[in-house]
Amino acid sequence: MRRPLTVITIAVGAVIVPGSSASGAVVRSGLHGTITRGPIAPVCVAEQPCTAPAAGAVIAFSRGLHVARVTVRPDGSYRVLLPPGLYAVRALRGPIEPIRVRVLPGRNRAVDFSIDTGIR
Repeated sequence: MRRPLTVITIAVGAVIVPGSSASGAVVRSGLHGTITRGPIAPVCVAEQPCTAPAAGAVIAFSRGLHVARVTVRPDGSYRVLLPPGLYAVRALRGPIEPIRVRVLPGRNRAVDFSIDTGIR
């Protein structure tokens, strides 16, 4: 009497968690860059800088009900993680350029901003 051949299949798979990649690195969207303020003097001189890092400035990124605030580091740099989408940008110390920015899915984009001090 012959016994039936039993085949056991073992399934091997990979589970990929949203926000991660196969290498295990977490991918997040957001922005980073430098924020300057200027002019810093009524008259700009060719050999002297007319802008400075916007150290301590608070910048708000808003999209619908989602608002994220970031404080600019002493060297003028910032970094913020945001869900993808189009954001309005506001500075608490004065007008900022650009006033809108798009965050792309899975990318941390470099975007620099400038705050107008109003000195003329």
